[in-house]
Parts: sequence; structure tokens; C-alpha cells
Amino acid sequence: MNQTHNGMPANQLDGVTWRKSSRSNPNGNCVEVATLADGQIAVRNSRHPSGPALLYTPSEMSAFVLGAKDGDFDYLIA
Repeated sequence: MNQTHNGMPANQLDGVTWRKSSRSNPNGNCVEVATLADGQIAVRNSRHPSGPALLYTPSEMSAFVLGAKDGDFDYLIA
């Protein structure tokens, strides 16, 4: 695997399995995530699979997911 960094082309993340939510729309427009070998979590836009990947630590992703479950971001989809 290449040296990973934030904003790198997602298609350069070799050997990862991208997953999307079962709640994504039928056209496939959604956010996809993948766990990297070093434990980081990559996020990409499914409409642009070779576009930039944003990389997060497990702690950062946990804080985001828990915040979403708590409703911290509900104002975004009002």
C-alpha cells in the first residue's frame, strides 16, 4: 500500500473494501467508508470513487458516529 495521507485519490488505497450504508439512495449517491491496514478509516464520495479520501483515526470516527446517534447533526437534514 502507498503511504496514506488525507486527500489522496481513493483509488490509490489498495486492498481496501469500501462499504456504504444500507440507507443510501438507489442511485448509489452516498458516503463510503473503508478500514485501512493501519487502523485509520477512509471516507469517500461514491459518485467519485477515484476522488479524494479523507482519513480519520478510530477515535475521530467514533466521536462522529456517537454524535450522529445522539442527534448532534440533525439540523443538517431538517
